[in-house]
Amino acid sequence: MSVTAFYESLSAQLAGLLTGERDWLANTANASALLFLEMSDINWAGFYFLNSDELRLGPFQGKPACTRIAVGAGVCGTAVKTGQSQLVEDVHAFPGHIACDAVSASEIVVPLYNGERCIGVLDIDSPLIARFTEQDLAGIEAFARVLLEHTDLPTA
Repeated sequence: MSVTAFYESLSAQLAGLLTGERDWLANTANASALLFLEMSDINWAGFYFLNSDELRLGPFQGKPACTRIAVGAGVCGTAVKTGQSQLVEDVHAFPGHIACDAVSASEIVVPLYNGERCIGVLDIDSPLIARFTEQDLAGIEAFARVLLEHTDLPTA
């Protein structure tokens, strides 16, 4: 299966899973479980939500994680500060990387928006350097859009 077909299938699975449910907690929990189940070579998939000037841990799959991340700190905080997705081939080379799991080597972070306001991020880690490509980033951004279309996310 091509990378594009994989992410189309993953987004379709998510849409089916979320049909009839709009609760942000339930939907982000199921989204992280689906990512963790279906994606190869990842060791963490989950969400952080913005609360004042920091990100706070939300639903996830993987090892225990950092519970609070300042806006602008690490890959997740950078995604919020810049408003741009982050594709990091080697987290050890990323200035200010926060090592919640020392095994993580590469990362994708996609900011989540409720209207024009960033409310959090979708974060996926891999123990492999350069695990993620631009195709993966496009697929995860599409996955996030499906989640946002089916979910009533918090406003703050």
